[in-house]
Amino acid sequence: MTRSTRLLLIIGVIVVLLGGGAYAGVSLLRSHVDDAIPQADLFGPSDAPSPSAPGSPSPSPSPSPGADIKGPLNILIVGVDTREAQKSWPVHGDAVMILHVNADLSSGYLTSLPRDLVVRVPAYKPSNYGGTARTKLTHAMTFGARVPGTGRFDMAQGFGLMAKAVSGYTGIARFDAGAVITFTGYRDLIDAMGGVDIYVDQKVVSLHRQPNGKLRPPCGGCSHGYSGPQAVYKVGNMHMAGWQALDYGRQRYTTGGEYTRQRHQRQLIEAMAAKVFSGDLLTSPGRFEAILQALGKTIVFDGRGNTPSAWAYALRKLTPANITLVGLPGHGVYSGGRYQGEGLDSVQAGYFAALRKDQLAAWVRAHPKLVNVDPRA
Repeated sequence: MTRSTRLLLIIGVIVVLLGGGAYAGVSLLRSHVDDAIPQADLFGPSDAPSPSAPGSPSPSPSPSPGADIKGPLNILIVGVDTREAQKSWPVHGDAVMILHVNADLSSGYLTSLPRDLVVRVPAYKPSNYGGTARTKLTHAMTFGARVPGTGRFDMAQGFGLMAKAVSGYTGIARFDAGAVITFTGYRDLIDAMGGVDIYVDQKVVSLHRQPNGKLRPPCGGCSHGYSGPQAVYKVGNMHMAGWQALDYGRQRYTTGGEYTRQRHQRQLIEAMAAKVFSGDLLTSPGRFEAILQALGKTIVFDGRGNTPSAWAYALRKLTPANITLVGLPGHGVYSGGRYQGEGLDSVQAGYFAALRKDQLAAWVRAHPKLVNVDPRA
């Protein structure tokens, strides 16, 4: 598999839109991938990019699609738990990540916001949401996704309100691209890839799954509402199937709580990227088609008018080796002795200020303890 082929596959496989290698002679595959990855207007018409100013005629030959995507860039990625076992469960934003790519598009910085981060969620006309003073970030997806008068939830519509809430908290005025990941599709995608290899950095006991992968049965009065044997992830190297990766990345009732879960989710994305770059996933046409089918169930992408393959071209210098994973510390927020959610420590203000100025390389050097490092490195 050529590096240019990997680049296109990564656009779908790793929603953080990693790229790498040359980009020539893949027009057929480019079209195939663009057709496979669902695309939608996630940010809404009010946030649509301004029309480009008229320019001179395109030179001959025409530039590659994506050549006009310039850095620095900020990409919003939201993981959605639809609770397939509970059909009436409303959509929630359970994983929120921001990828910043520097001005020359050669380095990236990936961080997370807690699902229970206490933020202001503004009013949102598409769902008739009137706004509230402060609530948990995960609720932004729910409040925004409600389709008035139907009882249905629209993930793409919910993303728009999530983006507004994240912008208000971080000061990022506009995201350059966005993507929604469904957790069920994420599981199927990892299976289509043949699983991933990860270093389990602390013991994790599953709340949701038995050792055989089946759901634990609900139980009134039991710990967290479930009973029976539990899957356990022990410290050390582990090859994970899709259900294991999804389960491991969902657990927050463990040492470190929500912040451990965020770290594990970032590590899993890194493991998926490493799998794509180290293994030949496209030697079998059947494997490639299985991956594309899984992508269609996993991802909805908004490239702000540019296709996934155009983004692949723009980020062709970006590889897993130059993506820095950053964990911002936080704490519980209480009012009158009652838990309200999570708040990030004051260091977050400096992080997002550096992000807005495209100065994260210096910020990371000054805060080495907040960088997630693979113990095997």
